[in-house]
Amino acid sequence: MTQVETPFPVDDTDSARLLSRALARGGDFAELFFEHGLAISLHFEQQKVRSFSRHVDAGCGVRVVTGDASGYAYTEDLDVDAIGKACDTAAHIANGQPGLPPQEITARDLPNRYRPERCLIDLPFLERVALLRRADAAARAIDPRVEAVEVSLVESRRQIRVVRSDGERVDDDQPMLRMNIMVVVSDGEKRQKAMDGGGGRLGLEYFERHRPEDLARNAVETALKMLDAQPAPAGEFPVVLAAGDSGVLFHEAVGHGLEADFNRKGTSNYSGRVGELVASSLCTIVDDPSLDTDRGCINVDDEGCEPQRRVLIRDGVLEGYMHDRISAKAMGAAPGSGRRESFRCLPMPRMSSTYLEAGEEDPEEILKSVSYGIYAKQFSGGQVNISNGDFVFSTTEAYLIEDGRITAPLQGVNLIGNGPECLGKVDAVGHDFVLSDGRWTCGKNGQGVPVGIGMPTLRISAMTVGGSEL
Repeated sequence: MTQVETPFPVDDTDSARLLSRALARGGDFAELFFEHGLAISLHFEQQKVRSFSRHVDAGCGVRVVTGDASGYAYTEDLDVDAIGKACDTAAHIANGQPGLPPQEITARDLPNRYRPERCLIDLPFLERVALLRRADAAARAIDPRVEAVEVSLVESRRQIRVVRSDGERVDDDQPMLRMNIMVVVSDGEKRQKAMDGGGGRLGLEYFERHRPEDLARNAVETALKMLDAQPAPAGEFPVVLAAGDSGVLFHEAVGHGLEADFNRKGTSNYSGRVGELVASSLCTIVDDPSLDTDRGCINVDDEGCEPQRRVLIRDGVLEGYMHDRISAKAMGAAPGSGRRESFRCLPMPRMSSTYLEAGEEDPEEILKSVSYGIYAKQFSGGQVNISNGDFVFSTTEAYLIEDGRITAPLQGVNLIGNGPECLGKVDAVGHDFVLSDGRWTCGKNGQGVPVGIGMPTLRISAMTVGGSEL
């Protein structure tokens, strides 16, 4: 990976002075969050390069914390004087009681969970285009019904530095790669589209394991299957969720409810329920930022804290929540889940890579156990009420299960339910755990961060399906 000069012209002496300035009006602690981001995006549509962009973003956020309150300000100018003015603003907002002065700053070493072998940044433009052409050509060669193809390739480098008043400084260089392909197929009367793609904290070695041609084939085959989709039945049925990307359902319907800020406010249905049975005994749900090269993997969180692998629910029992520094102090837990979209934002408790662990059952046997039901494979998104766990999710790829076999593709499948109730109805968990191939971004309070999701095949005994046929 090409080494980029550290773009932060502020040394430890300057940082100590700035932190003193931030704490001039009191406060429990202060931090400087430096960020330099480089993103390169290439979009290929209808066999032509439609856009190419190179975007740089940089700045510093200053936070002063007093109890549960935070004063926050940021600047896009990395000059010491500009950062000093941001320190003054944050100090005035916080306006806390006198606290400890900043400690001597010492750099802390981090693990290195991502080491791209060769980045797109190093790749000549025409070689980048060649990757997209390969996907486009492969998609068009599969079937004459392929009507349109769009391929995009994005790489980013996010360099961060966190300097805290307790004396710790950490630096991290976070790569990210993502390829996406969308195809439209038509038989003259019906049209369908499908998508595939992947990536993670990787470089070009990703394409040794996931060829552009394979991603294209997956997208085309899915779209062709869905051309013959029939209207989905409506009612209450057993639902089998496919391994991998189906984990987005539990990410949204359960994961957000386990972030500590919602529980401190009492707005989550999991508030005050640590130690209680909140799911089927077959369910163990984990948030783990240490999965090498996964999209949600981090060496350090955005507060400069060591990321924590957390077992959130073990054998159906709620063990705890995901914490940032503020919630961890208030609830007597370890921080490590504080994340932010950029230097412009305050950190808050967020998921990293959240998944439901594998069970012991054969996924084929799980399917065979269903006489009539729904097999849900891919989701487009949904709506979730954090306070009670109610959700509605739409699928992009789903099938009918008849006599233990996957049969007709379905359109218009909406899964309606309640997160805790669904977890309680999980009655079979497969041994085929799959981690999603780097495609998800999680939104919360207007901020988006990259996340990983995963799960094995599992069966929910009964779930409301909103379809078009009664």
